[in-house]
Amino acid sequence: MPVDTFTDMSAEEMTADDLTTAVVELPFHHRVRAGVSSSENWLQLIRFGVVGCSGYIVNTVSFWLCLHAVGLDYKIALPIAYLAGVVNNFTWNSRWTFTHERESHPAVQGMKFLVVSTVAFGFDYVLVVAGVHWTSIDKVVLNAIANILVIPVNFLGQKLWSFKK
Repeated sequence: MPVDTFTDMSAEEMTADDLTTAVVELPFHHRVRAGVSSSENWLQLIRFGVVGCSGYIVNTVSFWLCLHAVGLDYKIALPIAYLAGVVNNFTWNSRWTFTHERESHPAVQGMKFLVVSTVAFGFDYVLVVAGVHWTSIDKVVLNAIANILVIPVNFLGQKLWSFKK
């Protein structure tokens, strides 16, 4: 059914297919409102947060170990620690957070997850390096702060692309 005929129909005249199409074609702010009001989206955000906390711990401990136990430079330790967190997060997000959203093969989802994580890591890396250059804050603390600041970029990328329905 053409989109312009929706305005000429009452809700009672529309079929389920018409209503589904109408939802997809709603303006952005209406889709955002619908997404925010969905309890499943909030539960998914909570699960993502729990997984993110575990990845945050893996990343922070790995970063600390790379710096203090192994003696690596922080610019080398950052991607190693971030990769450890990414592996943790992909494993748990694909098995728990986004389990019902199997649009593609796990390897394809893994590659998408890695791309989004790499973009988020780019922001993280810049924040830490700038923080080291401009402040006297401990590198581990800077890494922890940067990880928190990139959460929105990471969540939106993972939900809207890596694990989209």
